[in-house]
Amino acid sequence: MTQENRNFRAGFVALIGRPNVGKSTIMNHILGTKLSIVSPKPQTTRMRILGVKHDKDAQIIFLDTPGVQKGKDLLTKVVMESAVGSMEEADVIVLIIEADKGWTKEDEQILENYIKKLNKPTILVINKIDKMKDKRMLLPLIEESAKKYDFKEIIPMSAIKGENIDRFVETLKQYLPPSPPLFPEDQITDLPLRFYLAEIIREKIFQNTRQELPYSAAVEVESIQEGEKNKNLVIINATIYVEKENHKGIIIGKKGQMLKKIGQQAREELQQILGKKVHLNLWVKVKPRWKEDIRLLKMLGYQYIS
Repeated sequence: MTQENRNFRAGFVALIGRPNVGKSTIMNHILGTKLSIVSPKPQTTRMRILGVKHDKDAQIIFLDTPGVQKGKDLLTKVVMESAVGSMEEADVIVLIIEADKGWTKEDEQILENYIKKLNKPTILVINKIDKMKDKRMLLPLIEESAKKYDFKEIIPMSAIKGENIDRFVETLKQYLPPSPPLFPEDQITDLPLRFYLAEIIREKIFQNTRQELPYSAAVEVESIQEGEKNKNLVIINATIYVEKENHKGIIIGKKGQMLKKIGQQAREELQQILGKKVHLNLWVKVKPRWKEDIRLLKMLGYQYIS
């Protein structure tokens, strides 16, 4: 083994926090591509998403987890098992809180119920410092945080502006175990293509329906086919599942305009990802209580379902 290889580090980093604290934004910014969907609504990420950051001296494997949340339906239970599973397999845990909100009751519960019990190297990220009305309150927040737990590092950050992202990456490397690369250089995720494409469509639904549609939509990409005559064409058929008839009406919109808008935006991004022309067919189906349907959840790619 060469000296260069002996100095190389690689390991798993779990990004943990309440819904909408910026986990997906941080990972997407570091990777330079969109693996986790980002929307103005909380609870966007529903399952663990693996993203690999390749550097000359390290390979950081991010586990962008669902926001730690409460709920009694099967989907929420699966989501929470995914978050806990990611923490257990990680070499380093990153707890993310919001600078403008400080420590919330939910943040405290994550710290007490999960992080302290695992006793793994943990870094605290205080995200969204750009939203602080009085930046002088940042130092007291850092001091308060240092008293709560033996965090290896406390890093203020603005993921949306890229502030302190590079410092964060370099800090993470220090806590990874010495190891050769665990993934090939050209691999940035372990996501199946169908799930990745479904996430893009789901993002467009949330971005366009905003507060009108509760978090009760799921997308299944049923088929991805190459055009018979045009090999530069990809035909994607996908179904959007909702729980209620009025939710279906919201997604379809007046004279189908909302569904057309969602489809157009998704198609444009899918074309960039695939590097080919895309023909996207979308259907909307009402499936009451789909979040309790084990068969459908497995089909949608949710993990930790026995």
